[in-house]
Formats: sequence, structure tokens, C-alpha cells
Amino acid sequence: MRCHRLALGLGFCLLSGTALCLLWKYFENWLLISYVPYYLPCPEILSLYPQPKLLEQRPTELLTLTPWLAPIVSEGTFSPELLQRIYEPLNLTIGLTVFAVGKYTRFVEHFLESAERFFMRGHRVHYYVFTNEPAAIPRVPLGPGRRLSVLLIQRHSRWEEISTRRMETISRHIAERAHREVDYIFCLDVDMVFRNPWGPETLGDLVAAIHPGYYAVPRQQFPYERRHTSTAFVADDEGDFYYGGAVFGGRVAKVYEFTRGCHMAILADKANGIMAAWQEESHLNRRFISYKPSKVLSPEYLWDDRKPQPPSLKLIRFSTLDKDTSWLRS
Repeated sequence: MRCHRLALGLGFCLLSGTALCLLWKYFENWLLISYVPYYLPCPEILSLYPQPKLLEQRPTELLTLTPWLAPIVSEGTFSPELLQRIYEPLNLTIGLTVFAVGKYTRFVEHFLESAERFFMRGHRVHYYVFTNEPAAIPRVPLGPGRRLSVLLIQRHSRWEEISTRRMETISRHIAERAHREVDYIFCLDVDMVFRNPWGPETLGDLVAAIHPGYYAVPRQQFPYERRHTSTAFVADDEGDFYYGGAVFGGRVAKVYEFTRGCHMAILADKANGIMAAWQEESHLNRRFISYKPSKVLSPEYLWDDRKPQPPSLKLIRFSTLDKDTSWLRS
């Protein structure tokens, strides 16, 4: 009797499971899309939606979550003490790349000194300085667990060429060396300075920073590449935020995929005799539309010192230095 009931029960479960599976397949055909996590490539059907606005709630309050559920990091959205206790036992090593070519070597000392004071305090850090003049890179005193590697690269005659080569250099460096040495890597501009703590709140699979010049304007005014012939082309009704090329990062494997993808797009443009409007930054923005960042940093992580600090930013963590750009690039 028991065997008979057990057989009936198993048969009923099998029939129910088969029926539910067939029912799901039927309804799935009527759905326009399936669920796609934010860290996967964004299908074209998902690229058309209202622009998220960083100051959507009130002029003094920043948006804290993107439409694809990635956190927007700013002061007050995290506990530094709690994050330090969570990440410290993991013994992570964070890489940091900068390019100091030609006259830009003059910024390295101040950059490293401020990084030693504020960047990932209490964590192992490996600085990678790419330069055509290794002898010009100063030896700044480093704390325990922090290293500096000076890497020789070729200098090109045009600064635009230097900019477009950056993605290639980073992706190659990760493939050849950095993937064995670091867990996360950030790629920053050297003509900037840390002004307040930058910690593990910024760690994520793929991290972007909102550009300080365009965080409060409609996307139609973003300086995207608008020529259809470029692989960096962005339509007027596309885009979330305009991201700065001076700050991006993430897990080392994800940054490799990202920089290699940008490099391949740059090569495709070059083969067609095209240079995107803002070189690598144009390609970076195009790729972040298709491959959403898993974490977004507010402009407090990428500020411009020539601008007054707005009420929406409680503090500035990383900012550009006031400089003569035309002289530096000459």
C-alpha cells in the first residue's frame, strides 16, 4: 500500500513539474526580455529609458541607486569603520595606475604623497607609474605593504595618441603582470590630488566616476561621440551619466576586459581614419552604456578645483589641479 502511494505521489510531482515547465516556456515567448543582471552586457532593447538624474530628489541630495541597481557612492551612504572591518581580513592588494609622460612627471610626487595619506589606508597598494622618463620619477617614502613600480613606455609626438594608447597599455600590463599581483586596480590621472579618504567603499566589479562637468545636465548635452561612423557613437536618447576618463577601476579581470574592449574599438576607428571626440573617454562612455558599471562614484571622487563646491557634495576626495593644459601637452 505504501509503495502504491509513493508511486502515485512521485508520478503526480513529475506531471506537475512538466506542466509548470511547459507553462513557463509558453509565457516566456510572450515576454520582450528576460531578467538581465546589471553586470552583463546591456541588450539594445534596454538602452532606451529616461535618463537618471544625480540630483533627482533635491538639489542638496544625491541619487543613491542607479536604475540597474548599482550603488552611487558618496559621503553618508556607507560606514567607513564597518567597511574597514569587513575588508581588512581579506588581505587585498589594490593596484593604482597613472601615466606620467613628458611634463606630466612633475605631478607624480604630489600625487603619491597625497595617495599615501588618503588612498586605501590600511590596505596593501601597488602603484604602477608608466613613463618615458623613469629617472624623473621621485622616490616617495611609502608605508608598510605599499610598493611602487616604474614602467617604461614610449612617448608619442601627439598627446591624443598618448591618450588613445592608455587602454592598450593597461590591458597589456594586466595580462602580463598585474593579474598576478593585485586583486583590484584603479586607473587614475596623475595631474590630480587626494584630499580626503578614498577607501574600500569604492571596490566593485567595474567602477565608474561621474564627470564633474556634466552631473547636472541632460544627456543630450553630454560630449559623446555623435558621428555614426565611430564605434564610440552614442545617440541622443542614450546614456545614463557622463563618466570621466580620469577615474575607473574594479576587479583586475573585469578591468582587463573593459580596457581591452575599449582598445579594440579604438583600433577599429583608427583603421577607418577616425579619432573619437574625446579619445579614450568617448570609448569609455560608449562601453559603460553597453556594459553597466556595478558601482558608480559621485563627483566627490572626481572633482575640478576650478569649480566651487556645491551643497550636494559634502566633501571632495579626489580633484584636478589647476594647471596650464596647453603648455603641458605642448
